[in-house]
Amino acid sequence: VQLQASGGGLVQTGRSLRLSCVASGSISQNYGVGWFRQALGKSREGVACASYQDGKDHYRDSVKDRFTISVVNANNTVYLQMNSLKPEDTAVYSCALGPCKLLLSGVAEYWGRGTQVTVSS
Repeated sequence: VQLQASGGGLVQTGRSLRLSCVASGSISQNYGVGWFRQALGKSREGVACASYQDGKDHYRDSVKDRFTISVVNANNTVYLQMNSLKPEDTAVYSCALGPCKLLLSGVAEYWGRGTQVTVSS
C-alpha cells in the first residue's frame, strides 16, 4: 500500500490546516489508520489514529481537543483537521497504517511520504 499525504504549509500560530492522505489500496482492512509527525532532530511520534479494532479515535495528549482525524473508507482517504496550531506542531506529517497502540508510539506497518507543516510564532 502506498500512502501520499498533502495539505501542509506555513501558517501562523492559532490558525488551522487540513491534511489529506490517499492510499493506493484499502485502508479498512488494517487495524487502524493515523498520522505520524517528526520534527527536526526529534523522534517520530504518533499524533492521531482511527482504530478499526475498537471503532474509536485516539490522540496524543498534546493535540487532544485541537486535532481531529476522519476517514472516508470508500475513497481510502484519511484527513487530519488541525486547529489552534502552535509552533511546537511544526513537523513533517505522514499518514500510516497499523494498530493504534503501536502507531501512537511511532510504529506502523506502512507509512508514506509526508507533508511539511510549519507554524510561525
